[in-house]
Amino acid sequence: DSSYEDGYDGYLTLAEYVQDFLNQLTEQPGCFETEIEQFAESLNGWVTTDEALQELVELIYQQATSVPNFSYMGARLCNYLSHHLTISPQSGNFRQLLLQRCRTEFENRDEAAKGDEDTRKQFHAFVLFLAELYLNLEIKGTKGQVTRAEILQEGLRELLNALFSNPVDSNLICAVKLLKLTGSVLEDAWKEKGKNDMNEVIQRIENVVLDANCSSNWGRVHGTSSHTDATPDNDPNYFMNEPTFYTSDGIPFTAADPDYQEKYQELLEREDFCPDNEENGTDLPGADYLYFDDIDDEMDPEIEEAYEKFCLESEHERKE
Repeated sequence: DSSYEDGYDGYLTLAEYVQDFLNQLTEQPGCFETEIEQFAESLNGWVTTDEALQELVELIYQQATSVPNFSYMGARLCNYLSHHLTISPQSGNFRQLLLQRCRTEFENRDEAAKGDEDTRKQFHAFVLFLAELYLNLEIKGTKGQVTRAEILQEGLRELLNALFSNPVDSNLICAVKLLKLTGSVLEDAWKEKGKNDMNEVIQRIENVVLDANCSSNWGRVHGTSSHTDATPDNDPNYFMNEPTFYTSDGIPFTAADPDYQEKYQELLEREDFCPDNEENGTDLPGADYLYFDDIDDEMDPEIEEAYEKFCLESEHERKE
């Protein structure tokens, strides 16, 4: 059993303790540096059985693949624990059990890429978490050298194949995000082995663009429509010059993002929550708040144009 009779630091179960820490990391990513050492030390006093280690892996995996924007922090956490947890049972250490858990999802990649919207969304979250693991999970060799997990490199190649094999818009968006995140690192790794995998990936993308029945925004770029007539449906360039915004976690997004409306609304609400500090002259608290050195009543031209497009698009959707 993975609990103490009298609890640990006020927590009754391992799951309660770990989930509370994961939620804290989600809400306050900056606490990673200050809290991670104590967290690992506590786990070393608590995770003493195979079952407890399995439970720990599952809790982190679920958080990293179900909570938006936690994949990067989850990967950093996994890397730290892989080097600082002392338990190493016969069933496998933390890193081995984590990769085994990822393999379970990986083996269902073809079915997931062809699944319904919810299935694909969950699959995409897994893909991006695996990408972050590839970038952040350090493997230390016997001579002290640090490398990446080669099995993840091969896995990402197969995940790209699965996404391109069913080229619906959401799969293509996920593939592009994966390549933006890991493309340069993958290309360098493949070149070191004398492979031309990246060229094959690019060729695959070109074939998808030419042949797939996907959104016009993924097609070739033609002449831009006039400003007043342009819509996402009739103008492939519609989103090309859109400004980039950032979520509270620093994740960039544009109007081309499928979750744009939700993220943009969150940004506006975050702005509204900024306290009026003219009276006391204090700085705005925290890095998550938006602030400007010089505030005036006029919109920046780029923001004004984006706002006009946003209104036109909303009006178009309302009429439909």
